[in-house]
Amino acid sequence: MMRKYLLAGVSLVAMGMGGAAHAGDTLPPVGKTFCDPYKNYGCLDSYLGSDFLTRFINYYRLEWGKDSAPADPKAPPSRRAEWPATPQTIPPMPFSEWPYGGATSIGVTRPSSVDSPLMNALSNTKLGEAMSDSHIQVYGWINAGGNLSTNTVRGGNAPAAYDYNPNTVQLDQAVLYIERLPDTVQKDHIDWGFRVAPIYGENYRYTTAFGLWSNQLLNQNKNYGYDVPMAYGEVFIPWLADGLLVRFGRFISIPDIEAQLAPNNYMYTHSMTYTFDNYTNTGIQTTLAVNKNWMVQLGLSVGSDTMPWHLGAKIANPSPNPLFPNSTMLKDPGAIPSVTAGVRWTSDSGNDSIYVVADAWNSGTWGYNNLQWVGLTAYHKFNDQWHISFETYNLHQNNVLNANNPAAMAAYLAGGTPFSPQYMLTNAPGLAQCSNAAVWSCTASVQTYLAYLNYKPTSLDNISYRIEYYDDKEGQRTGTKTAYFETGIGWQHWFSPQIEIRPEFTYYKSLNANAFNGNANFGIAPNKNFALVGSADIIIHF
Repeated sequence: MMRKYLLAGVSLVAMGMGGAAHAGDTLPPVGKTFCDPYKNYGCLDSYLGSDFLTRFINYYRLEWGKDSAPADPKAPPSRRAEWPATPQTIPPMPFSEWPYGGATSIGVTRPSSVDSPLMNALSNTKLGEAMSDSHIQVYGWINAGGNLSTNTVRGGNAPAAYDYNPNTVQLDQAVLYIERLPDTVQKDHIDWGFRVAPIYGENYRYTTAFGLWSNQLLNQNKNYGYDVPMAYGEVFIPWLADGLLVRFGRFISIPDIEAQLAPNNYMYTHSMTYTFDNYTNTGIQTTLAVNKNWMVQLGLSVGSDTMPWHLGAKIANPSPNPLFPNSTMLKDPGAIPSVTAGVRWTSDSGNDSIYVVADAWNSGTWGYNNLQWVGLTAYHKFNDQWHISFETYNLHQNNVLNANNPAAMAAYLAGGTPFSPQYMLTNAPGLAQCSNAAVWSCTASVQTYLAYLNYKPTSLDNISYRIEYYDDKEGQRTGTKTAYFETGIGWQHWFSPQIEIRPEFTYYKSLNANAFNGNANFGIAPNKNFALVGSADIIIHF
């Protein structure tokens, strides 16, 4: 989801940048005159300076203490006039539109609309001018954080996330976006776009797809790794209803309040609801704006978190079992054509939205993250200070190998599945702890409920309270057959639209068994049924 800013003319506060004082103004002089880009956008270049480094630094200084960038009075409208009102602003929220996936937001997106120090630093160079003429932009962020936890084992914070390792400071993610946004406001021509978004850091473990550099996680369990969770093209066709957007490539799976990309979240840590469902899809996703209130989606992908070329990956089957007969070769059963469908309603006021989705739906056979996801997200804005976000889903996989059956486990350990230790040394798809020990497999399912209550005390501050119930009925997602209760509170403070911090405290409780302070990759059983984690991070956009 792109970073969008609602630009408004606001006066610049004192920033300690030097220069002579001036009645009613705190900006430094440019030459012999005072230049305030917030009041006179035409003098932005003269304020920033001419060379790249000076412009880059001055853009941070310009926005320090502000909740938006200077507004260009010549910029075309960034929203269709008849569209529901924008419900939120960035800052202090992580989004301006109620989130939905698989598409650049229809009716509210113009090309080159991201507020970025890097692009502003490049804007007076030949490269920057060429990129601007082509509506191509490059920007990103660096995100680092740390935590103090009652857990001590490496990886012992799990199933809490994304602070996998307790009592440590880490590089969560360094992300670069290279993109062109399609113009979805206009309705007179076909437009196109693309995004390539490489990521490096600890958070790669939450985007990995089987078959794309996945040995970093599935065979080595590296603390830091790289991935490209988004690499897609888009075509916007405005003449079908109120606009059809077609996305093709690899992209973030379409449901959920949260996202893997740090700036798109209320809090530093993630709910278990988001941690253990679908990460990315690779395929084609269509999004049709039927009118200003209704949107429908239909897509076709290769399961979830599996690459198309992985369809042909095969290994010999040394140990026959009922799930994978000896007459076949082993491959990931989840790498099959899958259908995604969604429908979204937004009220005329823009204060309410309900989004219902079935994601990556197929036969549901046990595979690498072959999760049959069906659920909804809902949003309600009470007023300019308060809003609530709610999510619930049920997901399942069929024919998941039974960890409680000795014969099934013997076949598993002998290499009788694509996910046996001989082929996937760490972080393999979980086994089910079936109630009936006599069966080789069973259906593993999860039911979850998640809510965020959000309060905006100022234009640069958001306080979020999170509460969650997560029931891992067969223990296939978290590794422990138990239900969980989780609650936490976080503060999102923006020093400017480019720099934010997110301190928080979160409490986790496993209700039926110990689930914390263990690590299955090292053979360490969990020995705690609770975790208290204090954490914080910083996001620096560039």
